[in-house]
Amino acid sequence: MANASKLLWITTFGLGHMRPASGTWGSMPTVVLAAGLIYFGFGPAHSPIVYNAALIAWCILFSIGCLVQGEAAEAKFGKKDPGQAVADETAGQAIALLFLPAHIEVSLQTLILTLGGAFVAFRVFDILKLWPARGLQKLPGGMGILIDDLIAGVQALLVVQLFARILFR
Repeated sequence: MANASKLLWITTFGLGHMRPASGTWGSMPTVVLAAGLIYFGFGPAHSPIVYNAALIAWCILFSIGCLVQGEAAEAKFGKKDPGQAVADETAGQAIALLFLPAHIEVSLQTLILTLGGAFVAFRVFDILKLWPARGLQKLPGGMGILIDDLIAGVQALLVVQLFARILFR
């Protein structure tokens, strides 16, 4: 059985142990990362390559953590896709925040609505597990933990792009 220190990545450094709604806690670091990048001048308006590269790297890093530690987490917590495993939410949320248009930075209100909307959209799609997410969740180990959240991230990305590019013009 894996000890807690070996499961730091899949629990997003312990956030997966926070209750209630551990998946919500697991999504928050990614939104904070995006906000921090924007705050420090590396957002979609001024450094879109840095912004998107950082989110892609973040997604890859936590996806790898999920894939590597998935089976150990299921063994330790005694169930398929345990609530403590939130690296999948950390990774999936990054997808929802990719490729934002520069104009989301024109006002604090637009920025908050966009980042908050991406957070809510991802959580809704993650909870609903629309096709094909639900079926793919049955894959073994870390892949089963991860894949539905990556799909939820893509679904949220589509909604966020629609809102950010049409409603917030």
